[in-house]
Order: sequence, then structure tokens, then C-alpha cells
Amino acid sequence: METTAVILNGPRDLGLDVLPVTPPEAGDLVVEITHSGISTGTEKLFYSGEMPPFPGMGYPLVPGYEAAGFVVEAGADTGFRVGEHVFVPGANCYEGAFGLFGGAAAHLVSASERVTRIDSGLGAEGALLALAATARHAMAGPNKAVPDLIVGHGVLGRLLARLTVAAGAPAPTVWEVDPARMGGAQGYEVITPEADTRRDYMSIYDASGRADLLNDLIGRIARGGEVVLAGFYTEALSFSFPPAFMKEARLRIAAEWAADDLVATRRLVESGALSLGGLITHQSAATDAAQAYETAFSDPACLKMILNWKGLA
Repeated sequence: METTAVILNGPRDLGLDVLPVTPPEAGDLVVEITHSGISTGTEKLFYSGEMPPFPGMGYPLVPGYEAAGFVVEAGADTGFRVGEHVFVPGANCYEGAFGLFGGAAAHLVSASERVTRIDSGLGAEGALLALAATARHAMAGPNKAVPDLIVGHGVLGRLLARLTVAAGAPAPTVWEVDPARMGGAQGYEVITPEADTRRDYMSIYDASGRADLLNDLIGRIARGGEVVLAGFYTEALSFSFPPAFMKEARLRIAAEWAADDLVATRRLVESGALSLGGLITHQSAATDAAQAYETAFSDPACLKMILNWKGLA
């Protein structure tokens, strides 16, 4: 079995190629991918060569951990049926390339326990499930507070804000400095940091990935408040201790989603409580992957780029 896949051979060296795929076993699914998303966080760092040493990292690499498609072959032990619409958070099924992510391919093989059934009516938005689950993971669970300030109005920031509103909590304030990203709020306000005079936030979620903001954010919390690091940071994080000491500040790192986050997020989406609408701003045929990745990483107006794999199966 072979598949057409996006191959990142090295920094800024990306294109399509054909790769052998490991044969499926009884617990595996073969999925025909229809849409895959491009992450402007971790994938951008691999693309630029700025990613710090990371387990499983190496070139050539098949990127992509946001993929949706249809089951075309189901092993006897999977419990899935051919034709079911599914979300796949990548796959490590390629011969001759690392599959740390592995979702940007026309076909892939995945263990069934990593795959989540989704409504076929979601279309391209089905590829957003992992990012929505990441936002949910940051907020949900014991000893976690919903944000009253979110830093960054990209896709993750918008999902955090939508989840806060969906939870029935007071609408958060969202900071954004790029005029191209100020619009699109749904039930909350987006302002610049300079326009905000508040210094009594109890829970600030940073979705910007900027390491240089930490001192400012600590200065914005109330005593005992929390700063949640929801982005991915390549630079060392540091802060001035005296202001944090005076505030008795708490810092929390939000990791990636877990399996229960995917299930809970799917329910929110399918019930209509969480909308994924308006988050995909760009789509491109997979055959134009090189230009699509460049646009995703360089155009501020591009919130989310989706590759369309239809016709490459």
C-alpha cells in the first residue's frame, strides 16, 4: 500500500511525495483523508526549523495532526464500519518518513483507539476537533477556572472564548494586537492591551505563545490569580519575582488534549453548544501544499488553512 503525503524534508523544504504505508492489522483502520489542517503552532516551528529537540522528531517528516476522512477498511477488532466519518490525530504508519504527526496524507493507517467518530455534516470543520479539544483540556477539570482574559484572537483564542461563553460563564475579554484578527467575536469583546485598564483578572489564558508577555500578564492578575500558558513557547520563560510574589501568582501549563477531551468536545459540537464556524479562513488543494503551508505561516489573515485531499485518493 502506498499513499500521497506531504513531506517536510527539512526547514522550508516541503512538497508532495508517495510513501509506502505499513499494512493494517486487526486493530487498525485505513482512512481516506478528505481534509487536514495546518497548525500554526508546532508545525510552523518544524517548518521553520525553530522547534527545540522533541521526541520522535526528524526529517523527512509527514506533518499534520488534524485530519478528517472516511473509513475505507476496518480491521476485525476495531468495532468500526466502512464508510464512517472520523477524526484522526495523525498516524505513524509511513516507511521512510517520521510520523510524529502524520495526518497530511491521502490515506493513512491508524490504531482504532486513536480514531473518533464524527458527524459527516461537519465537512472540513471536522479537522478542527483536536484544536477545540486542546482548548477544552486547558479549561476543564478539577481546580481549573474559565478565563476572564484571553490573550490572542487566533483559532485557539477564539475556541477558548467560545467555550467560556458556552459554559455559561461571564464573557471573557480578549486581547489582540493585529487589526486583521480583531473581528469575528461571538458574544465577547476583543480589544487591544493598551485599551484595557483592568488589573484584577483572576484567570488569564495566554494563547499567543509569546514568552515576553509573562511579566505584563502577572501585573494584570488580582492577588492569587492565575496565568495559564496555553500556547507553545520556544524561548525560555522568565519573570520578575517581586511582582509575582506580591500577587501570590499561580502559573499553569496547559498540555495537549486527552482522549476524553475529544469525546466531550465532539458532543459539544454536535449538540450545537460549540460552533466551529468561521474559523477556517483558507482552503487549498493538497496538490498546492507548498504554497498553502507558506500562506498559513506568513499571512496574518489566515486563521486556519485546510488542505483538501479529495481527488488524490
